Order: sequence, then C-alpha cells, then structure tokens
Amino acid sequence: MTRVALTPEAADVLRRLRADHGDLMFHQSGGCCDGSAPMCYRFGEFRTGSSDVHLGDLEVDSFKVPIWMSLAQFELWSHTHLTIDVVPGRGSGFSLEAPLGVRFLVRSRLLSAMEL
Repeated sequence: MTRVALTPEAADVLRRLRADHGDLMFHQSGGCCDGSAPMCYRFGEFRTGSSDVHLGDLEVDSFKVPIWMSLAQFELWSHTHLTIDVVPGRGSGFSLEAPLGVRFLVRSRLLSAMEL
C-alpha cells in the first residue's frame, strides 16, 4: 500500500528544487508555527529519529523523495492517504520552495477498507 502521492505540479517544483539543492526529503510538520505543512529540506538537513515514521518515498523521474512524520502525528493520521500538492503563495517556515513564490500543502483522504 502507498500512503503518499504527488501531483504533477508538485513534481515539477521538486525537479527544480533538486536541480538547485540536490537530494530532497519531506517532513510533515505537526502544526504550530508552520501550520501542518509538508516541509521540504535537503536530504538529511532535517534530522529524523525514533520518534518519526517513514511514510514512503515519492518517485520523480529517477529520484526518490522520502516523507517523514512524527510518530505522535502519525497516530492521528494513520488512517489517511496523503498527496503532496503545490499552490501559489508563500508559506511560513524553512521549506525550500518558499523563495519560488509557491508552497507545498498536503491533501488527505481516508484510506479505504481494502487499503487498511
């Protein structure tokens, strides 16, 4: 089962970011200051640990972008499928797409009985 997906528009932004920054990763923030946004970092720039869950990898062309979420947040969202999308506007936080005038956001849906 795949828990994560990517829109074509978000894939285009990831291609651009990878060309500028190298390998990438996402960490789905838990709210607070950055409003539950998927934050994009250079791979390894955000340190994950035993309190994080690897949700899966987004595949863009020949490269993969792993997505992580805190264990506490995963316990609340474990029944959802996440799609990373991009919209015009500037989000808060340190996500790499901010200077491009766009921001990543997550769209979610409940997993079907078959997916669970």
